Amino acid sequence: MAKREESYYGRQLNTNVFRRLMTYARPYWLWILAAILLVLFLTTLELYKPVLEGYVIDEIVTNRSFSKIKGIALRYIFVLTGFYLSNILQTMILQYMGQNIIYNIRQELYQHVHSLSLRFFDITPVGKLVTRITNDVEALNEMYSTIIIKLFRNLVKIIGLVIVMFYHNVRLAVYSITLLPLIIVLTIIFRKISRATYRIARTKLTTVNTFLSEHISGMKFIQIFAKEKEKYQEFETKSKDLYKANFREIMVFAIFRPIIYFLSVVALAIVLDLGSYLVIEGGITIGILYIFVNYVNSFFQPIQEMAEQLGVLQSAMASAEKIFSIMDEEPLITNKPNPVRRTKFEGKIEFENVWFAYEDDNWILKDVSFTIEPGMSAAFVGATGAGKSSILNLIGRYYDIQKGSIKIDDIDIRDLHTDDLRRAIGQVQQDVFIFTGDIKTNIRLFNKSITDKEIEEAASYVNANSFIDKLPGKYDEPVMERGATLSSGERQLLSFARTLAYNPSILVLDEATANIDTETEKLIQDALGKLMQGRTTIMVAHRLSTIQHADKIFVMHKGKIIESGTHQDLLKLDGMYKKLYDLQVQ
Repeated sequence: MAKREESYYGRQLNTNVFRRLMTYARPYWLWILAAILLVLFLTTLELYKPVLEGYVIDEIVTNRSFSKIKGIALRYIFVLTGFYLSNILQTMILQYMGQNIIYNIRQELYQHVHSLSLRFFDITPVGKLVTRITNDVEALNEMYSTIIIKLFRNLVKIIGLVIVMFYHNVRLAVYSITLLPLIIVLTIIFRKISRATYRIARTKLTTVNTFLSEHISGMKFIQIFAKEKEKYQEFETKSKDLYKANFREIMVFAIFRPIIYFLSVVALAIVLDLGSYLVIEGGITIGILYIFVNYVNSFFQPIQEMAEQLGVLQSAMASAEKIFSIMDEEPLITNKPNPVRRTKFEGKIEFENVWFAYEDDNWILKDVSFTIEPGMSAAFVGATGAGKSSILNLIGRYYDIQKGSIKIDDIDIRDLHTDDLRRAIGQVQQDVFIFTGDIKTNIRLFNKSITDKEIEEAASYVNANSFIDKLPGKYDEPVMERGATLSSGERQLLSFARTLAYNPSILVLDEATANIDTETEKLIQDALGKLMQGRTTIMVAHRLSTIQHADKIFVMHKGKIIESGTHQDLLKLDGMYKKLYDLQVQ
């Protein structure tokens, strides 16, 4: 992940990122065209205002014709009215377009994150992803809604000012833009420095968000071990780094703005000096001098704005680079071009000489082979790290194996569509994740086809109604993030109800009764017998008492199956299973 981001910083051109961002604006080309036409119209009106003011001054000084002044005033009112109405319309168009583009990018990014493999989430901090989807996407908002058009508008305005000044007086126009090369050089330097400072600030912000996401989630353990002071100091260091990055960013603007303002004052002094001489000599009128003074003031304003807008654009580019680093992540688990589609599975599971490693050749499973027939219950036992949970992850194809094959109903799971495969597998994890919402929503889990009646039947079937009916809101009772208001046993019962509501063909239980008290375990064991009927069931458990009823038990050690059989068969073997059983009995 870090390497990919570095490649964007070091090798990818900013123009490539910008070009890619513009592809999101392509569907709104008519709106963009309307905004461009309004820019040209607004710039024309803005350039025409000082001309009208200069004409009025000349009429007062020379002709003193009230009728002509009245006509100019009417034109001036028309210009102001057209300017403000067009400005309002342009703002509405840009905001509509910008908000729609940002919405589309955010949706696409979130959808892409959903498609990524579990391995990506194993190595990517949650805070970094949250920053990408929120802060970095929002940083693009101003670029689409204001910056690009304003950059274009200021560029057109500068060109228009130069043309009009040369039209009125070539000599005075040349003196007015003598400092332009120096300003261009300063703007290029500012652009490079601001680009670097924006990138650093974005990186530091990501670090702070990542730290907060992790440590707020683990606040309970920080307080248990009384590490508040140490964690505060660690946060203070990261927060100070962000402060310094933001301060450097502000200082770049603080230095650049006064320099541009100083140069504008120098240019104005040059124009006033030469212009006054030309007025006295009769080369130009006072009205023309007024127009030039106004234009010189206006000339440096868009240059300063363009430099600042380029700074904001650099911020958007830095955010876009980070966003695209996520979007360019390829999911490790993909469907074949024409995958096998199945709506129903019998539940036969077969591992053939399976080798699996999360990284390189650090094998978690080594030449594992077994067959589980439809409707059969199988359990995997062994020491921590033996590879039991990895087998469960591989059945749902959350990771791909390096050697061998895994088959469901005699079809290699790599040939099946992952949606069909995972829909057929119901998993109950040791650590149950509960979403913010209510009881009913957490059982339905975004599947609108599951009715309220089916939810209540599922909850009743697994004895979850034993605590749901006691809640004030029953199935509409609100639950907090991660189910903080529920006990471990209640969360586990909810997980059983959720799994049953989806009616899977294969049931996977990963330490499903590990965090449950004795009374709740009786409710679970009672439900398990009914839940397993007609389904292939795979269990992983440390407490051997919970898997004694399994049709077949596989004993694992260092990634291999070393024993298999029923509970009684394994006790007779007097091997590792017998030792584990005796230890637990004692």
